[in-house]
Amino acid sequence: MIKLKSFKKIERDLKNLHLFHSNNILMVALIVALVAHYTAILPSNADTFVLSAITLVAVTPVVWRTALALKKKTISIDLLVIVALFASLIAKELVSAVFISLMLTSSRILALSTEDQARRAIQSLLKLKPQKVRVKHGDRIEEISPENVQKGDIVVVELGERVPVDGTITNGTATVDQSSLTGESLPLEKKGGDSALSSTLVVSGNLEIRAEKVGKETALEKIIELVEKSEVNKSKISTFSDNLAIYYSIVVVLGTALIYFYTHNLALILSVILIVSAEDIAIAIPLAFVAAIGHAAKRGAVIKGGNYLEALRRAKVLVVDKTGTLTKGKLKIENVFTFGDMDKKRLLSLVAPIAAQSNHPAAIALLQFVETENPTHQTAHSFEEQSGRGMQALVDGIKVMVGRQIYLEDAGIMIDPNQLNEIVKEEENGANVTLVGCDGKLAGFFTLLDEIKPGTKEILTEMKQLGVSRIVMLSGDNEKIAARVAKEVGITDFHADLLPENKITYLKKYLHHQHTVIAAGDGVNDAALLSAADIGVAMGGIGAETTIESADIVLMQDDLAKLPELIKLSRFTIGVAYEDLAIWAAVNALGLYLVFSGILLPTGAAIYNFAGDFPPLLNSIRLLALHKKAAKKGSTNSGHPQLVV
Repeated sequence: MIKLKSFKKIERDLKNLHLFHSNNILMVALIVALVAHYTAILPSNADTFVLSAITLVAVTPVVWRTALALKKKTISIDLLVIVALFASLIAKELVSAVFISLMLTSSRILALSTEDQARRAIQSLLKLKPQKVRVKHGDRIEEISPENVQKGDIVVVELGERVPVDGTITNGTATVDQSSLTGESLPLEKKGGDSALSSTLVVSGNLEIRAEKVGKETALEKIIELVEKSEVNKSKISTFSDNLAIYYSIVVVLGTALIYFYTHNLALILSVILIVSAEDIAIAIPLAFVAAIGHAAKRGAVIKGGNYLEALRRAKVLVVDKTGTLTKGKLKIENVFTFGDMDKKRLLSLVAPIAAQSNHPAAIALLQFVETENPTHQTAHSFEEQSGRGMQALVDGIKVMVGRQIYLEDAGIMIDPNQLNEIVKEEENGANVTLVGCDGKLAGFFTLLDEIKPGTKEILTEMKQLGVSRIVMLSGDNEKIAARVAKEVGITDFHADLLPENKITYLKKYLHHQHTVIAAGDGVNDAALLSAADIGVAMGGIGAETTIESADIVLMQDDLAKLPELIKLSRFTIGVAYEDLAIWAAVNALGLYLVFSGILLPTGAAIYNFAGDFPPLLNSIRLLALHKKAAKKGSTNSGHPQLVV
């Protein structure tokens, strides 16, 4: 069953399509009427009737919109247009009235077309949804519609097909193109245990995927929903243009009334109103933000509103969580140390079967490292694990313990001063240390590090060059580990040993109404932090629903490099908006000069205004070309797709 929300969306799309076509027909009719007038094809009476009739048809939607606005006690820029139209009819300046109507119709067509192109970046994702899904039941494969897929179903996706669900790969290997969802420029290798996202394309290989999120729960649907909601939150400059329309209309009406009181020149009044009609700027600025948000979404950055895009340009402080934001969030074995007669290969062969029994991050890192060393195969018996402390088992008749120092010491394993010095030395360098004991003696230890994401230092340097003068790292890890990461990425301000609530306390110290504070994080535990910041940025938010809801901007790919690009996009968009205002002011000033100089009469003023509407609108449309430019340029040297060129 189609939900009511779906019906509303279909109704809106059909309405926009109808408006676009009807305005095209109206524009053709207006042009034909003007051609007929200037070529004198029709008799005088017929010409007057045609010009009057076509004007009345064109003005109807404007009158309707103005009436609705007045009913809500709001003055829109359409009020000036109505005054100009009726003043033209009263003064029998029918050609002026037709030109005003042509100007309005052209603006509406341009606005509808631009909005359609901006939204197409999002709505085109709907075309990526497969029409049929193949579900595996034992040895039988059944083809069903996407709406009938249930959580837990095993979905079969072959070469050239798109993934219909979010889930985990249970069988097969493949190269998957995720660019439609995350903006990643290169396909990724996927295998059993990896995640798979809806709408992504299998470019080689075949996969079987266990469905974990279906329908509206999938990453694709969440992106579409987030961007559609972004239209609700207007930027300050976009709101300014709305307020400008209200006060500007009042000033113009009062000003023209004053001019008429002193001159009694209706033609002059009409010419002034025709020149200063501001429907172009009322459309151009919001269009700039719609186009920018659509462009960002196509590149894997979902901005929930123009207000957040506008605020990015004032960013002075960046607060980042360490794990998963600056680092990969996955431990990696850095070094292996052995004591006494124990050698590295023997130690690995004893640890491997124990690590294989645990899901702890340190155990997973140990197992991955051990497998690369090809140790002698052993079997673990009597496996035991204590959460947060360590694990033990019998391997080749030896009692092997793997874990924290206190875990081994509680079991009676003594650590001599020389061994302790080596352990402390590695810990002071910011490494996690996992000890290995064999039959009551310390046999060695592993050092583990959380890898820093490639290019992180360069990205933070770029942020500083963009005016983000203070970068603060918050971490739940100990002081030494946090200090190591901070030093490697070039951060001088950091706080360690923090619980989620402590992070918010530190964040509040940096909040200031005169500048923007950005908080970036990737986990569910970062949700409160993102919500408290001026702008919360969720890294790789497709995996954490709580983080998505709390964030103002969601980076669909876990890629911090998009943050400086979004700041550039913000500044570029605001620059375009201010250019729109400058162009509009210059065009109006020149037009008023020509009117008061007696050069432009009502018909000339209408033609001038018609031509003068296009520069600010065309200036905003430049933002629609960003995606094409970015696609041509491809990626940066670091492999990150560009948002802005």
